[in-house]
Amino acid sequence: MAIPKNIFMDNLASADDVSVRELAALGGRKLVYIRSVIARDVIDDITDEYGVVEFDVEEDTTLYSVHDASGERIALVGDRDLAFAAARQHEMNPVSVH
Repeated sequence: MAIPKNIFMDNLASADDVSVRELAALGGRKLVYIRSVIARDVIDDITDEYGVVEFDVEEDTTLYSVHDASGERIALVGDRDLAFAAARQHEMNPVSVH
């Protein structure tokens, strides 16, 4: 995690104590986080109101979840490079998280 120059190390909370608001303030509105997810873990997010999968994907497929600074998922993408390219196309600064 990048630390602004005006914050001293002894004033920092542990990573577990960082609030959503503090995290958003670090990255600003244009920072987005991209992480890999397994399709079966997000199956509820890719089904319609009848439980039918909206696009054809195997349960063990790796997808890439794009999150805004508050942690809200804003996209699911099938390719890591495409996730980064789409974020940049929308004038966002993508970073990878694990």
